[in-house]
Amino acid sequence: MKKLSSYLTFQLGEEKFAANIAHVLHILGVPQITELPNSPAHIKGAINLRGKVLTVIDPHQKFEIESQKITKNSCIVVLEIENDTEKLEIGALVDSVDKVIEITEEELLPPPELGTQFKSEYIENVININDEFILVLNIKNVFASEY
Repeated sequence: MKKLSSYLTFQLGEEKFAANIAHVLHILGVPQITELPNSPAHIKGAINLRGKVLTVIDPHQKFEIESQKITKNSCIVVLEIENDTEKLEIGALVDSVDKVIEITEEELLPPPELGTQFKSEYIENVININDEFILVLNIKNVFASEY
């Protein structure tokens, strides 16, 4: 029997991305985000998550995708990232969450070396479903550099 891995798919602008479900802790509606003074443009701010301060990143900035207005479909995907020896939680503001898909290792394609507008170290794999390409994020490379 083939081993399946689960991925959460979501939208940033017109692009569809996926994150390995092992990194996803929660999916939240978008509460009031408190801006953090003098922070980089891709740091949207912070929210209170069950008594803890959670930094919220706008991945649109990372991928040079125009940020969208926050709508009823917008979500914060809370991700757990291992950075050296510690585990960190970070929120990623996405335009919408699509679904969880199950993929075999054989269905994970290597990222393209050319022809993608995104930094290659940010993309771990590509999934092709019905001629639609979904970019699988390397969560550590995309978000761990924030700390």
